Amino acid sequence: MSKKHTARPDGLAYSTNKDFFNDYPDDEPVETLPKDKQKLRVKLDSKQRAGKVVTLVDGFVGTGDDLEALGKQLKTKCGVGGSAKDGLIILQGEYKEKVIGWLKEWGYTQTK
Repeated sequence: MSKKHTARPDGLAYSTNKDFFNDYPDDEPVETLPKDKQKLRVKLDSKQRAGKVVTLVDGFVGTGDDLEALGKQLKTKCGVGGSAKDGLIILQGEYKEKVIGWLKEWGYTQTK
């Protein structure tokens, strides 16, 4: 079976100009769900981290700023480093039970 390749009529294959292509609509801004509607999942992971255990908080739906704020609040409460991006909060260390308790205390009732 042969595949049909679609090419631009002007022969252009790649451009670094962000405004050149307007083929895809901009992502719609995501509104942050209320705390009681967030379905957060807390789990421990050590894959691809040289055996170090990290606590992952997954499933956050909302803006990047709100995710960063929650991540900062958890990192401060645990006293550890970590990061927050793409709907995932990573905390360095094993804090699963504490994080679940704090999230439920803060109003994230659907946390597991």
